[in-house]
Amino acid sequence: MSPAAGPRSPLLPDFPGKQVKRASVSGAVFNVSTSIIGAGIMSIPATMKVLGVIPAFVLIVGIGWLAEISVEFLMRFTHAGDSRTYAGLMMESFGKAGSVLVQICVMITNFGCLIIYLIIIGDVLSGNQPEGSQHLGVLQEWFGPHWWNTRPVALLFIVIFIMLPLVLFRRVESLRFSSAISVFLAVVFVGICSVMAISALFEGETKTPRLLPQLNGSASFFDLFTAVPVIVTAFTFHFNVHAIGLELSKPSDMTTAVRISVLLCAAIYFSVGVFGYLLFGDSIMSDILVNFDRSAGTTSGALLNDLVRLSYALHLVLVFPLLNFSLRANIDELIFPKKPHLDTDDKRFVSLTLILLVISYIAAIAIPNIWYFFQFMGSTSAVSLAFIFPGAIVLRYTTVSFQIH
Repeated sequence: MSPAAGPRSPLLPDFPGKQVKRASVSGAVFNVSTSIIGAGIMSIPATMKVLGVIPAFVLIVGIGWLAEISVEFLMRFTHAGDSRTYAGLMMESFGKAGSVLVQICVMITNFGCLIIYLIIIGDVLSGNQPEGSQHLGVLQEWFGPHWWNTRPVALLFIVIFIMLPLVLFRRVESLRFSSAISVFLAVVFVGICSVMAISALFEGETKTPRLLPQLNGSASFFDLFTAVPVIVTAFTFHFNVHAIGLELSKPSDMTTAVRISVLLCAAIYFSVGVFGYLLFGDSIMSDILVNFDRSAGTTSGALLNDLVRLSYALHLVLVFPLLNFSLRANIDELIFPKKPHLDTDDKRFVSLTLILLVISYIAAIAIPNIWYFFQFMGSTSAVSLAFIFPGAIVLRYTTVSFQIH
């Protein structure tokens, strides 16, 4: 009989006579890094414009450090108990209500991020009109406006021919190669941004970055609180901690992978923020890729602009399956707690995968702006998954241990 699904079921079910291959630390580093570096990097320069360089640096380092600690908490108490999922760990600590709360937060965070990814990919390929200004997409710049390079058609092609095959993988470890390419593309994105910023610096065309926030009134003061959730969301990858960590041979491997990944991602975030600010100053959009549609005046400059946008759009395409993996698992656990494991039911697996893709696609067509998503998730579901729930689990175990003694 197939193993039952649910919050306590293992992410890697044991099949009779079949030995499950354990994941590698390097694969875990790529998968964790890809889970972290999603769309958050696009809005880091905009948050640096609001916060200033110094507070933004402090927040990136501080939130990254707290994220690493919270993951260590999750893995420690997971291996101390019987649960093998985030929801299962919360069930052990707070009962069914805790399990459901985690699943709802994962669904809000991951589904929101999937929509954000598709919005950004649509911006890159087919352009956008934020705040009344026209920004052309790469396909429109190259071929002119046609029906086939409009946002609905371009995104439909990406969803069917690129994303669908990737989201049909049954194990996170199977995505290690696409994750490695995704991290490489993020580094390429940072490298091109740095080259453009340094070149503009020598030509005297850079903008002077603001070191501290500029407080002109109550609106500017409250803007500080809307920027912080963006950084929190950028470091929220806890929905994939169990999926990645429990495929490794020992718990310490996950600690090592997370530490390396957080350091790498913090460096990438800060670099993109500074170089983006140098290039565009206060004209930075909530999605910095939109800024790169401006003519650079030279063929090489225009080519760099297109490379920046396309490299990161492809990065997001490769991040999509990782977030879809944990989203699909949590929805299945919530709706079908007594059914066999999702990996063993082809009909349920494919149906749920297709439904999530269709809803994400429709939402990305209907919603034009990513900033509001980041504000909402960073102040609700993302901060709960990254900090509130792990802290609550520690307090719960500490209180129980104290009462026993």
